[in-house]
Amino acid sequence: MLLTCSPPVCGPSGWTHPHWDSRVYPHPKPRGFHALEYLSGMFDVVEIKTSFHEALKPELARVWVRKVAANPRFRFTAKLRKLFTHDRILQQADVDAFHAGLDPIASADRLGCVLMQFPWSFRFTAENRDFLVRLRRTFHHFPLAAEMRHSSWTRDEALGTLIDYKIGFCNIDQPEYTNAMPPTAFLTSAIGYVRLHGRNCFNWYADPQDAAKQPRYDYEYCAAELAEWKSRIDRISRCAAATYIIFNNDASGKAVVNARQLLEMLADRPAQQGLDSPVLRRPTQNALFTTYNGKVA
Repeated sequence: MLLTCSPPVCGPSGWTHPHWDSRVYPHPKPRGFHALEYLSGMFDVVEIKTSFHEALKPELARVWVRKVAANPRFRFTAKLRKLFTHDRILQQADVDAFHAGLDPIASADRLGCVLMQFPWSFRFTAENRDFLVRLRRTFHHFPLAAEMRHSSWTRDEALGTLIDYKIGFCNIDQPEYTNAMPPTAFLTSAIGYVRLHGRNCFNWYADPQDAAKQPRYDYEYCAAELAEWKSRIDRISRCAAATYIIFNNDASGKAVVNARQLLEMLADRPAQQGLDSPVLRRPTQNALFTTYNGKVA
């Protein structure tokens, strides 16, 4: 059977960012405004961040499905709980709760992928390989991708493990540091995944308690940097059934700016809403949307 490849889609990680008000979202918000509904008119994918910290409430997931109903192409990706990937606790009750939280999204055919994000300390060892396989078997109902921060996972044996167990490789962009995962264009399953965190070396190692003063993900990609990733994404998407590009540089709405720019580089069709939106041309947004393709925002 031939694999049907869909065009790559991109969007931001999360949507409940208070600092996006008046920059990405209108301020004051009109009656009935919902951030997810607004973004689903702009993008075909958004990553669920809150699932990293706790299981979703099924009733809330059903609301989200309704909010994106106007865009038939829209898919969610979701982060696997930190409890599983970092703490390595796989109690059945917690696993069941995670499944239940995502079930309304999966049942509505709105779930693109579940992302297993691992810390830099999760290196390619026999023990960690076995744990990864255990996670794959525990969450076998979901299409899975793995975001590795340590470069040891670029070894042939490591990539072979991902291929054998049909786990997608999450290609990432992040600040350079010792044995950090470099920019890649790997495809180890039918799912292509790319996450762009920004290159803010100065704040990357800051104390998480200082995040409000020194946002870790405060970085805006320039056109040349996006073009580098476009080349990699083109290679990935040629053989992937679906390719998701997620921008995690959320400070001051920069993820939305860069996702819109990359979307215009990648997509054959014009976006429904974006940098030309009346909301995004508000005077309060001049810091972000000063110029784009030579046009004054």
